[in-house]
Amino acid sequence: MKISQLEGKRVALWGWGREGRAAFTVLRQRLPTLSLSLFCPAAEVESARVEMAGALDVRGEPTAEALAGFEVVIKSPGISPYLPVAVAAAERGTLFIGGTALWFAEHAAADGTVHDTICVTGTKGKSTTTALLAHLLRAGGHRTGLVGNIGLPLLEVLDRQPAPAYWAVELSSYQTGEVARSGAHPQVAVVLNLFPEHLDWHGSEQRYLEDKLKLVTEAAPRIAVLNAADPHLAALSLPGSEVVWFNQAQGWHMRGEVVHRGGQAVFDTRNTPLPGRHNRGNLCAVLAALEALGLDAVALAPAVQTFRPLPNRLQRIGERDGVAYVNDSISTTPHASLAALECFAGQRIALLVGGHDRGLDWSGFVRHMADDVPPLEIVTMGSNGPRIHAMLQPLADAGRFGLHAACDLPDAMVLARSALGGEGGVVLLSPGAPSYGAYRDYVARGRHFAELAGFDPDLISAIPGIGLQ
Repeated sequence: MKISQLEGKRVALWGWGREGRAAFTVLRQRLPTLSLSLFCPAAEVESARVEMAGALDVRGEPTAEALAGFEVVIKSPGISPYLPVAVAAAERGTLFIGGTALWFAEHAAADGTVHDTICVTGTKGKSTTTALLAHLLRAGGHRTGLVGNIGLPLLEVLDRQPAPAYWAVELSSYQTGEVARSGAHPQVAVVLNLFPEHLDWHGSEQRYLEDKLKLVTEAAPRIAVLNAADPHLAALSLPGSEVVWFNQAQGWHMRGEVVHRGGQAVFDTRNTPLPGRHNRGNLCAVLAALEALGLDAVALAPAVQTFRPLPNRLQRIGERDGVAYVNDSISTTPHASLAALECFAGQRIALLVGGHDRGLDWSGFVRHMADDVPPLEIVTMGSNGPRIHAMLQPLADAGRFGLHAACDLPDAMVLARSALGGEGGVVLLSPGAPSYGAYRDYVARGRHFAELAGFDPDLISAIPGIGLQ
C-alpha cells in the first residue's frame, strides 16, 4: 500500500516511539488533511497530547473494538500482530502495516522491484553485516544509505535527497514480513543464520522461522544470498529468486581465517577490525551480495581494514586496573553469548548473562559449559537469571567454573570484579537475553555497563556510518 492510498481512510498509529513519530511526520507531509489517532501506553498519553497539541487524537492502549474502528493501523515494529486484540481486529477487516511496508511500496518500480536495495536479516550478526556492506559500497565510491533496524527508521529517509545509489537495509524478524506485505521485491536479500529468538513476539519457534524467512519466501527478491551452512536455509527452495550461496566451496567461504572465492584466496581476516570469527565469516555474505549487484567484490574486500566496529557488539570499551571491559549488550540469545566467549579463548573471563525471560532454551549453552571452557566466572542476573543459575549449578558444583547470582547489572559488575580477584582478565557483558523491564533497550543497557566500568557512555554509543553518505 502506498501512502497516497491512505487518503480518505480511517487511520491510526499504534506506538509512539521513533517509528511512530516517523510515520506521523510522513503522513502529515504527504496527507496534511488526513485525520489520525494514536494508541499508546496509558503512561504516555498525557505527554503525547501535550507534544501533539491537538494534531493527534491520542488514546491509551487499544481494545480489539477500538482497533476495529480503523481501516488501517500503522503499528511500530515492536508490537506483535499476534496479540489477541490485533488478531480480533484483523478478522474484522483492519489492515495492520508498518513503516517498512510503506517505504518499500513507495520505492518499488513498475515491475515491483526495489532496485539497488540490499536487505540483510539473520538472528546474529545482521547489524555488523549491514554496516560492513554500506562501508564497502562507500569505499567503492557509491553514496549509500545505512538504514532500518540498525537505528534509523526507513520513513525518516523516505524523501531524503539526493537519493543514494544503494540502500543497505537491516531488517529484524519484526520487519521481514512487512517487506512481503508491501508487495515489493528487494533486488538482493541476505539471510545470515537462524536461531530461536523473540518467541514472546512471534509466539513459537516455528512462527519465528516462518516470519524471518518471509523476506525470501514471500517477498521474492531478485537475488537471495543465503548461508549454505545453516540447515534451515540450506533446505529452502526459492523458485521465484536466483539463489547465491555463501559458506560453500564453490562461492565465498572461509578456510581457516582466509576468505576464499571458490579456489581463490582473497583476504586474510586475522588483522581486520571485525569482532569475532562469526563476523569475519559474514564478510563472505557481504562479498557475495556485492557481487550479486554486479560489483567487483575482490577489489572492494581490502577496504574492510578501515571499517569501524559497531557499539554494543563485542565492543572493547577500555581497561581499568588490568581488567578489560567488553560490551556485547546486543547479545539476546544464548548462542550469541557462546560466540562471544569464543573470542576470548585463553583469557580469564567474567561473563554476565541474563535479562528478560522470553522462554528461550538455555540447554545448549549449558551443554557447552560442560565441555572445555576457558577460566571462567559466570554471573547470572535479570528475570531469567535464577533459571539459568539453576541449570548451571551442577556444573559449578563439579568445579567447571565459578557461578554467582546477581539481582541486577550493578550488582553483577561488583561480583564480576570480585570473582576475577584483581588478577586481570575480561568482564564480558553478553547477556543472551533482551533488556526489557530493566532498560529501554540494549543500547541503554550497554551505556549503563560502560558507566559502571568507569567510561563515558556517550563515547561508546554512536553508530558509525548510519544514514546517507
